[in-house]
Amino acid sequence: MNKTNIIKGISAKFIDKINEKPILRLTLIGLGILWMIMIPRLGASSFFIRVLTMIGLYTILALSLNLITGYTGQVSIGQAGFCAIGAYTSALLNVNFGLNYFITSLCGALMAGLFGFLLGLPTLRLSGPYLTIATLGFGEIVRMIALNFDKLTNGPLGISGIQRPLIFGFQLTALNGGFYYLVWALVILITLFLYAIVRSKMGRALMAIRDDELVATLMGIKTTRYKVAAFSISAVIAGIGGSFYAHMIRYIDPNTFNFDISILIISIVILGGMGTIRGMFVGAALLISFPEILRFASAYRFVIYGLILVIMIRFRPQGLFGGQSSAKYVLPKGVKVGAKDGIA
Repeated sequence: MNKTNIIKGISAKFIDKINEKPILRLTLIGLGILWMIMIPRLGASSFFIRVLTMIGLYTILALSLNLITGYTGQVSIGQAGFCAIGAYTSALLNVNFGLNYFITSLCGALMAGLFGFLLGLPTLRLSGPYLTIATLGFGEIVRMIALNFDKLTNGPLGISGIQRPLIFGFQLTALNGGFYYLVWALVILITLFLYAIVRSKMGRALMAIRDDELVATLMGIKTTRYKVAAFSISAVIAGIGGSFYAHMIRYIDPNTFNFDISILIISIVILGGMGTIRGMFVGAALLISFPEILRFASAYRFVIYGLILVIMIRFRPQGLFGGQSSAKYVLPKGVKVGAKDGIA
């Protein structure tokens, strides 16, 4: 047995132990959250905090795409379009009407979800490259509207003067760690929400559609309805990410949410592992910190991303954490294992 197989065996046993012991898993998660909370108080530099904030933001965007690509099997490369809708809606409401971030972010998320629903109705009857091209076109349409609709979006000049979030009169900034805590609070809430979806009837239906849509249809699963629902939820989460980015940077323009952003998001999903939640954290951490570590090669960032994707697709297409789950399958409520028939 070579060293690679030994390492894989040890890691598999370690993961199995964590899955078998919920207390150990909760303890590790709790320690991780505690460590994240303490980072700004341990003298970490503002640059390091900013990188962690961006990792949290792209974790949100990757989680949104993973729901439709990883769990439903529908490839979309227009996620930047939903980010733009959430960001512009939130920014316009804030600048023109002075509404608080939490209200504008909710409105931005709902607006993105509405467009996700409207886009999903006609396009999710498509599959394969046709769906991919349709989502690509949607992202470019959103960008061109933001570029040319001067009266609403201020065109190529963009929107500036976006206010920072306020909580009981306390302004969140990058320097006081407010954006850091806000983005990771959003990450935790969205992760719990998606985990609940994946473990529900809807999650099982989405995974059945991903594995074989024809068989899922023959089993009575309303595939179009579930795909549209997943697409809408994904758009809502992307809208939350776009709104957060607008209020953090305080300026957006049409080029903020271009095709490169969609490619980066799908790269994170592929690297981390499609159909796995924990992989989104690792994928975002690796691809967002990469340009900061290799600043001398920042001009070749997307070349490096392309090489990573080619290597992953060739040697590990399921991603770092993708593949068959080692966790025990939990039967739905009311379904019990019988002594004779197996399931009762």
